[in-house]
Amino acid sequence: MSSSELLLSRRDLAFLLHDWLDVTRLTERPCYAEHSRETFDAVLDLAARVAAEKFAPHNRAADTSEPTVDNGRVRTLPQVKAALDAFADTGLFAATLDESVGGMQLPHAVAAAAFAWFQAANVGTSAYPFLTLGNANLLLAHGSAEQVDTWVRPMVEGRFLGTMCLSEPQAGSSLADLTTRAEPQDDGTHRITGTKMWISAGDHELAENIVHLVLARIPGGPPGVKGLSLFVVPKVLLDADGGLGPRNDVVLVGLNHKLGYRGTTNTLLNFGEGVHRPYGRPGAVGYLVGQPHQGLALMFHMMNEARIGIGAGATALGYTGYLKSVAYARQRPQGRPVADKDPTTPQVPIVAHPDVRRMLLAQKSWVEGALALVLYCGRLLDEEKTAPAEADRERAHLLLDLLTPIAKSWPSQWCLAANDLAIQVHGGYGYTRDYDVEQHWRDNRLNPIHEGTHGIQALDLLGRKVTMRDGAALELLLETMRATVDRAWKADGFAAELAGPLAAAVDRIAVVTRRLWAPGDPELALANASVYLEAVGHVVVAWLWLEQVLAVEASGSLEDGFAAGKRAAARYFYRWELPTVGPQFDLLESLDRTTLDMRESWF
Repeated sequence: MSSSELLLSRRDLAFLLHDWLDVTRLTERPCYAEHSRETFDAVLDLAARVAAEKFAPHNRAADTSEPTVDNGRVRTLPQVKAALDAFADTGLFAATLDESVGGMQLPHAVAAAAFAWFQAANVGTSAYPFLTLGNANLLLAHGSAEQVDTWVRPMVEGRFLGTMCLSEPQAGSSLADLTTRAEPQDDGTHRITGTKMWISAGDHELAENIVHLVLARIPGGPPGVKGLSLFVVPKVLLDADGGLGPRNDVVLVGLNHKLGYRGTTNTLLNFGEGVHRPYGRPGAVGYLVGQPHQGLALMFHMMNEARIGIGAGATALGYTGYLKSVAYARQRPQGRPVADKDPTTPQVPIVAHPDVRRMLLAQKSWVEGALALVLYCGRLLDEEKTAPAEADRERAHLLLDLLTPIAKSWPSQWCLAANDLAIQVHGGYGYTRDYDVEQHWRDNRLNPIHEGTHGIQALDLLGRKVTMRDGAALELLLETMRATVDRAWKADGFAAELAGPLAAAVDRIAVVTRRLWAPGDPELALANASVYLEAVGHVVVAWLWLEQVLAVEASGSLEDGFAAGKRAAARYFYRWELPTVGPQFDLLESLDRTTLDMRESWF
């Protein structure tokens, strides 16, 4: 088995992209007209090869030899720089960008599949280019033409890397409490002063420059999030010819030492400390993006992209852990079947034991369901941007907006659980550093936390997304799932067997959502929002499993081992996982106040 075959399933990606999502049809649209199935497949093959050859080999080394600081300079493994150079050579820094800025104009669904190879191979190293892509996309959408030429083009080439600087030590995820200031200057720039915490890729020497996107307050602006503005704050300022100039007043205070995800530097940065004095004065030079006091709205462009990217990374880590535990279970002999107690007979591979098959099947149902969710979101983004009809673009926008917190949190929860079972399949060996699965679990443990915790995503889903526009997005999702149920009834066979349970669960979402908001008490409605997120997420993934079953049956490959595996995983999810949402919906419908009424002094 090749090294790439332990990262992701090429067959599964082909099935999801072509047999289910039919991405080749996108080539009928002007944006993607230069592409074909052949070019899509070539990109996936290139990504698989570079990920296996340049990213995977140093994954363990980047974990055990995490970045360090030496005289104010961050030191990383040489292999990280080599991997990023190889990534730049593929052109994937510009995968989805327009040709006008040197982009490849790949569909987002195809790019997400390609990027998943790198996340599975080495999530720490892959964070550098993917943060840069999000940064570039934000500036393309909201920056000036000059900002695009100055900052985006070098990022597309891989010469500059990018970050997002939101959190501060005293604020965490509460962005209303940010205090970093931006003082206007006579030349149109701003001088930034403040401290930013938990900044991934915030300092390193892996590129010529680092382009920070920083949220800060212009004096006199409104309080809270409405007073935040967005700035480009480079590590190194540029001279009049676009070459590297003086150091900006951005100082590394220190690195955070993490449980996992250690290959990505995570930093505490001071802006405007005065260590560097650009143009003879303290204060970090920043360039306003868009209009004043619109910073959070602009930053959400990158944050929402990052949230789906977090879900994709969680999926990739869960998927590679699953594949490695399958490979281990097939080659590890231990014990004998329950019905065979003869100690003189050969031991059997542990995959022969039903409980091991249970753990593998659970992983398969979670990781393949999560991959379908992430790629479906990519396909929605393609529809939002390129569908010929405005109604179709609006439909895709609404669905994507609603599904974003689920796409971030569901894989982060359940693909982490898959990593846990991968360790269990390996037994005692899985708890050692002799096998990759323990690192995958540690790396994945970050994903329910960063870019908005599980609880924040739950509040976003129940508190904002399902209520926006009088519930239009939720109603659209329910209609979309019911349409799949109708197709399954007509298809008969195994798909029809799954239609009834899904239909009941979809109806339950509608009933429970109305019940939660009926009293008109937001505090009560949102008290158990995390339960709502988990339950609705399970129903969404059940729906996507039915979609996969329909695609399998339409392909006519019912006797194929791949198709049989899909049906088995769907059966598992519907019999073991989907029934768990019933008690969760019961709890929600009861308007339970247990957590709401708990007092701090009682702990």
